[in-house]
Amino acid sequence: MTANGRGEWECCDRHRLAALSVRSDMDATVETGNQPAAPQHSFALAELRTPKIAAVAGLLFSVLLITIFVLLRGSVPDDPREQGAWLKSDSTKVQIALNLLPFAAIAFLWFIGYLRNRLGPREDRFFSTMFLGSGLLFLSMLLTFAALTGGILVTYSIQPETTTASAAFHIARAAAHAVANIYMTKMAAVFMFATSKVTSGTGIVPRWLTYAGYALALCLLIGSYYFSWSFIVFPLWVLLISGTLLQDRGKGLA
Repeated sequence: MTANGRGEWECCDRHRLAALSVRSDMDATVETGNQPAAPQHSFALAELRTPKIAAVAGLLFSVLLITIFVLLRGSVPDDPREQGAWLKSDSTKVQIALNLLPFAAIAFLWFIGYLRNRLGPREDRFFSTMFLGSGLLFLSMLLTFAALTGGILVTYSIQPETTTASAAFHIARAAAHAVANIYMTKMAAVFMFATSKVTSGTGIVPRWLTYAGYALALCLLIGSYYFSWSFIVFPLWVLLISGTLLQDRGKGLA
């Protein structure tokens, strides 16, 4: 075969290959176009429902934390130097409170997520960092308190005669008291202040609720030294702000 013949043959091969490639691309495009589109309504429905469920979780957290606080405050003395008499008479109430506590922690995480969803891109980064950080620190201290108290209950169930006389009991008792009444309470006050600030700046809560949050945070920050029941203002405030946001969302969807 001459050089010209080979050139023409190779040129024809290239044209045939290009035609086959174009045809394959066209067939693939037609098949893709014939496929049914993925339904979008399920994703949109989940996106609409999630914030509402999270707002209800704020209410659930408030109810659970109030119940836990009443059970613990009515059973365990406020004095960390007491000799553990509550272990004999009120350990069942304390155990119930500790079993409820993880569910309260989960609900509080949902509440934080709901607030961040409502704030959106309008949130102030400085106070939003304080809001998120103080909330997570509050949760970590709440769970630390539960672990220390649960350890005391387990130890007492194994050695009820010697537990209250041991140094380990008094160390754990003093540590649990300090975590709950000093550090956890202060982080709750910071959370209340930062949340009131960021929600006020974005206008998602009424102004009176912002000022109420500032006042209650100050009461919790200072009053915890003098009133053993002052911590209850925190779940009551969460109950108030969750109900307000949920009611406002209901009006927006109506």
